[in-house]
Amino acid sequence: MKNHKLPEPVIRRLPRYYRCLELLRDSGVERTSSGKLAELMSSTASQVRQDFSCFGKLGQQGYGYNVSKLISEFGDILGMKTVRSMILIGAGHLGSAIANNFDFEHYGFRLIAAFDNSKELIGTVIRPGIEIYDIDRLEEFVEEYRPQAAVLTLTQTAAQPCAERLVRCGVKYLWNFANTELKLEDTDAVVEDVRFSDSILVLSYYMT
Repeated sequence: MKNHKLPEPVIRRLPRYYRCLELLRDSGVERTSSGKLAELMSSTASQVRQDFSCFGKLGQQGYGYNVSKLISEFGDILGMKTVRSMILIGAGHLGSAIANNFDFEHYGFRLIAAFDNSKELIGTVIRPGIEIYDIDRLEEFVEEYRPQAAVLTLTQTAAQPCAERLVRCGVKYLWNFANTELKLEDTDAVVEDVRFSDSILVLSYYMT
C-alpha cells in the first residue's frame, strides 16, 4: 500500500509508530501490544488498532505484534527500503547543521550535493564528499543527476522562487525549513514543512 492512499492522520502517525517500534526493538522487546504502543504514543489502544487496520492483518489476538515484522512492514510503506537522492539548498548554519547531523541514509535518502550563492561557500564541502555548488548551476545539476527531493534551508524571500525553480526542473518533493508557506501551482508537488516558530510558540503557550 502506498502511503498517499492512507488517510492523512494515519500518514502523520506512521513515523511515530516506526520510532516507537525502533525503541522497543533496541530495548530487546520482541512482541508488543496495541496497549503498549498506545502508551508510547500517548494515544489509545483502539486508535492503534484502527490505524493498523489500514494495513491488513498485522498481529494475532493473544499474541500481539511482532516488533521486527512491524518495523519491516512500516519501513516498506514509508519507502525506507528505496534509496532516494536529495539535494540541499542553502548551505549556511542551519543547512550545515542538518547536513552533518541528520542521518539521511537511515531514512532512505542520500544527500548528493548542496547549493548556495555565497562565494565563500561555493566549491567547499558541507560534509565529507558533499560539495557546495553555485545555485546558478541548479538546473544543470538536476538535469544530469536527477535528484528526487530537496531540503530548503533558505530565507522566506528566497524560498518561494527557489521552490518554483526546483519544481520546474522536476524536483517535486521538498522538505521546507523556511518559515513561509510555499504556493506551488504544480499539484504533483509535495511540500513537508518544518516550522520551528510554530513549535516554540506551542511551548510558549504551555508556559503562559
